[in-house]
Amino acid sequence: MTLEAQARAALKRGDLAAAATAAKALVMADQDQPAGYYLLGITAAESGQISKAVPLIAAAIQRRPEAEYLAQLAKLLILLRRDGEATEAVQKAMDLQPRDARTFDTIGCVLTRLGDHEASVEPFRSAVAAEPANLDYRYNLAAAGSFTGRVQEASTHYEAILAADPGNARAHYALAIASRQTRDANHIARLKIALNAAPRPADGLRIRYALAKELEDIGDPESFSYLATANDAHKRSLQYDFAQDAAIFDAVEALFIKREGNLPAGSGNSDESPIFIVGMPRTGTTLVDRILSSHRDVVSAGELQAMPLAVKRLTATSSRNIIDPETVMASGDIDPAKIGDAYLAQAGHHRHEGTSRFTDKLPANFLYIGHILRALPDARIICLRRNPMDTIWSNYKNLFASTSAYYAYSYDLMDTARYYARFDRLMDFWDKRFPDEVLQLSYEDLVAGQEEQTRRLIAHCGLDWDEACLSFHENSAAVATPSAAQVRRPINADAVGKWRAHEAALRPAKAFLKEQGIPVE
Repeated sequence: MTLEAQARAALKRGDLAAAATAAKALVMADQDQPAGYYLLGITAAESGQISKAVPLIAAAIQRRPEAEYLAQLAKLLILLRRDGEATEAVQKAMDLQPRDARTFDTIGCVLTRLGDHEASVEPFRSAVAAEPANLDYRYNLAAAGSFTGRVQEASTHYEAILAADPGNARAHYALAIASRQTRDANHIARLKIALNAAPRPADGLRIRYALAKELEDIGDPESFSYLATANDAHKRSLQYDFAQDAAIFDAVEALFIKREGNLPAGSGNSDESPIFIVGMPRTGTTLVDRILSSHRDVVSAGELQAMPLAVKRLTATSSRNIIDPETVMASGDIDPAKIGDAYLAQAGHHRHEGTSRFTDKLPANFLYIGHILRALPDARIICLRRNPMDTIWSNYKNLFASTSAYYAYSYDLMDTARYYARFDRLMDFWDKRFPDEVLQLSYEDLVAGQEEQTRRLIAHCGLDWDEACLSFHENSAAVATPSAAQVRRPINADAVGKWRAHEAALRPAKAFLKEQGIPVE
């Protein structure tokens, strides 16, 4: 067996020490050959040393560019949030016409992370064609199909995965949320069998969420018990305490109260292209993004991390958290123009040519409204507001990225109520300090008076009227959020008042909001 084959075999079985030894020997045998550098880089990446891996793989590419090397480099650059360089690397990988399934799949994953879901479909299809039995590749293709509106094709792939692996929790959950279930057509019996056989807590979490969703679709109150069991267990695994989020809210308010007169002066960046759509998750942010991106002059850039990244990088705080009290307070020393410049540089990699404006619909940007208005004074901000109880229920019942710190509150009903109360207080805070700068748009008003509220929305963004905004459901662009199925239908009030089906279980949250002086009706 050659040294290269030895290194690859060691990587496949997870023996990183043996892989590193063989790769080093390969480099020493011929320093002009790329394979040793590449395999050293992959070994470093597998051990979590991403920054060390990048120059090693770059050294391999310098010696001989290959699609495999460039695709893996792009993947690592994405992890380092170097999106522009990742875009260049993945394009070069595609230009070299890869042939192996792993490289095709890696290219698809990079394109997905860059938000180009439509472009990811073909690489994923090629990966599945090359290795039909690889369920991970097939899952990625199915997910891309869901994002891009190929719902039937996606469902076929999910069913193929379950035929080969009946306990595949990701596929079970994806099928449950792909469409509305009915009493005559659902997967409830199959899901209960899968739950009884689930080998890991993470599998049980997804399958319980799938059961809760399908049971709610058919109006079965048993839905809540599955959801509560899943959330209770997941909160324990996260070891989350609401005090973590409360400290962030406190720091944001303190920064703009105590240091309001001492923040760095500056006019910011005058670029008017960004439109920020913020608010609590599951309150209509995807709907508004869809409406705006149906306008001829607007494109959706998705949920960008560009503002949190800009602030984190400029503060250079030592914590690994993208936002924490230390980072918030340190951000008060940054020239607002630098924040605006850094944001636009990061966001620019996700924009498309041919449109003058773009939307950034990261809901948690409501924490950064003070910085946005100082750093990008000509940008527009829309904050979605939805009935508090519907907001709490919708957050509690939705499985967000299960390891994301942004949504850790959502696995406990009272934590979700507390988070809503602090969000509500912060939005009132911004409204007092920056009056008339943020359009607070009611979801209920939008679904009850579509054209009136859409015209109000378009006017706030400084755009000319475009009738296409009323036909947002005909927009063919990809949607990579839990609202994908809903926003492909005409506007409707189906989601209004959904919390009432579980009013008894939600009574403590309702009482808490009333104590905080927040109207719930």
